[in-house]
Amino acid sequence: MAKATLLVLKLLMILISTGWVCVWLLKPTELWTKSWHKAEESAGKTVFGYNGLDFAVYTFPVIAVAMIGFVYLHLYAKESRSKQMRSSITILSNPLIVHSPLGTISGGELLAVSLFILFLAWTFYTRISNDFKKMIPQKSLKLNTWQFKFTRVGVRFGLLAEACLALLLLPVLRGMSLFQLLGLQFEASVRYHVWLGTAMIFFATFHGSSLLFIWGVKHRVQDEIWQWQKTGRVYLAGEIALVTGLIIWVTSLPQIRRKWFEIFYYTHHLYMVFLVFFLFHGGDRHFYMVFSGVFLYALDKLLRIIRSRPETCLVSARIFPSKAIELTLSKHPSVKYTPTSLLFMKVPSISKCQWHPFSITSSSSVDDDTISVILKCDGGWTSSLYNTIHAALDSEADQGKCLPVAVEGPYRPVSVDFLRYASLLLVGGRIGITPFLSILQEIASTQNTNKNRLPTRIQLIYVVKKSQDINILNPISHLLLNQLAEQGNLKLKVYVTQEEQSSKTVRELLTEPSQVQVVTFDTKCSNYAIYGFQSLLWMAAIAGFSSIIFLVSLSFFNHMVLHSEKQSPKEKKASSVTDLLLICSFIIATTSITLAAAIMRRRKLMYEIPPVSQKQSKGAELSSMEETGANVEHEIHFKGRPNFQDLLSKFELETGGADIGVLVCGPESLKESVASSCKKNSQFLEMGAKRRKPAFNFHSLNFAL
Repeated sequence: MAKATLLVLKLLMILISTGWVCVWLLKPTELWTKSWHKAEESAGKTVFGYNGLDFAVYTFPVIAVAMIGFVYLHLYAKESRSKQMRSSITILSNPLIVHSPLGTISGGELLAVSLFILFLAWTFYTRISNDFKKMIPQKSLKLNTWQFKFTRVGVRFGLLAEACLALLLLPVLRGMSLFQLLGLQFEASVRYHVWLGTAMIFFATFHGSSLLFIWGVKHRVQDEIWQWQKTGRVYLAGEIALVTGLIIWVTSLPQIRRKWFEIFYYTHHLYMVFLVFFLFHGGDRHFYMVFSGVFLYALDKLLRIIRSRPETCLVSARIFPSKAIELTLSKHPSVKYTPTSLLFMKVPSISKCQWHPFSITSSSSVDDDTISVILKCDGGWTSSLYNTIHAALDSEADQGKCLPVAVEGPYRPVSVDFLRYASLLLVGGRIGITPFLSILQEIASTQNTNKNRLPTRIQLIYVVKKSQDINILNPISHLLLNQLAEQGNLKLKVYVTQEEQSSKTVRELLTEPSQVQVVTFDTKCSNYAIYGFQSLLWMAAIAGFSSIIFLVSLSFFNHMVLHSEKQSPKEKKASSVTDLLLICSFIIATTSITLAAAIMRRRKLMYEIPPVSQKQSKGAELSSMEETGANVEHEIHFKGRPNFQDLLSKFELETGGADIGVLVCGPESLKESVASSCKKNSQFLEMGAKRRKPAFNFHSLNFAL
């Protein structure tokens, strides 16, 4: 019954998504334009008006897919994943283009980008060909043929920017992410947001500058640039939106974002100004095309603000000699997460606004009351946190003081089930090794209960500059030296690239307790632990009820404010009053649902206040125990980088070339090296009359946004 329900939900999501895409494909055609005008005329006579029709056709399909998707994921989490489903996903995840300006591009990404470019080309060609057939220049500007054509090209570029804006906010959704349905993690989908934002700014800039050029040719710049029309396209609003978008884009460049994060953070909140003036410029009919992303993002943002309250405290911190620290925080026992999950953390004493993502290194199957992350001092924020914790270690007055932190998450990515592979090859560099700690702990915790579900061979390749970085593996030293390694399931290969040969072994480097310092914090200042997210069914209900409230509010305002106006549905001109009513309805819908969620969360916290855990996590306890002395030695290589081509070939031979999952997390150069080797080793090879399938399934994990 459950499988049948999942199949029905999946088909329903496919049908709705296909219908929404077809609307975008048909919208530029004359057939759609004529039919849509008639539909708006008929809808204008109903209670909801043409606004309800626009919302139902352009906006609600995406929200409906999100709602159905949450129900699907809720049921899917209870079902085991089949290898057939997984193999179809991993083939698309394998790299096709490795060395490119955009980084490593998988088959699925290349397919999606190609289809989106074809859609943009179709939209532009259809619109511009219809414009050139009509050839009706604007009387006010008295344009000749080339000026008219250039103007229409610029106008149609604005529609391309609108198409990019419709998808712009979907990749950066966290709690309400649609990308969970595709098995994509939040940190991986952020780059799609960057691509779409860059394309949108390019199209919008050409759209605005081309019109400005024609005004200049006609000496009408002063007359047109300051106009705020009562109806039609509001030029001044479009100019404000364009300037705001350019400011957001420039300050989000890596050169500025990494050096001056505060500037990037504050200017990025100008997206609210951009969206409001885009609404005034294009009108409500155009805004409904992009409204689904705005609606879901607003709900996601407001709910995340609620979930990050109240603050909790650090339980303890471990300082490694490589200027890395492991932070242990308390959490509610009901909070569960999958390996490679992440959380966002803010330390108010360092910055009131900076939220930083970190991969979770602990496993909820091992640690019920605590959650751990490891971070390394690579920037101003992390260095400040390191200095704060180190000062607490050195100062007797600061010993045991409470250090409040705000936590958002954990985010549980619904991605490929790494534990179902026959073999695992994990490649990490420096702090990029941290996502694998949770995977190994999850494997160790379930090996006694479900051996058929676990990889039989695991190889962990760790590439570091200094040998002291190996201490980061201390939380799983009991797994490396005993629990998994002694059974032959786990093999570690360390490559130290900037040091000469050393006499110390991996065991000695892992078990030097004098190099790891522990700081314990007072947790009495916090009465709450991390609660995480509500259930997926609750998220679906929030999206559905907020949509209903919006539509009812909009219909009420239209009836009360515009009831006396005889506005034709064929009217293409926008009205600022109608735009303001849309904004008011949006505020009412999001505010009411946010207040309801805040009240329910507050009641939950009042009646179910868990004690903040004072104890170390189980993983930390195990790592600090005396090792059993199993005869397990791992490899360590100095003054050289690994040859991934040889490593993959040997691993393939050792495992029989069967179903190997390759996970890599580290700098872009490391990812490209592994991806290139996987691509070469995964080529289809002739074997008599048969072909064997690719042995390696490549997955890239990001540790930096």
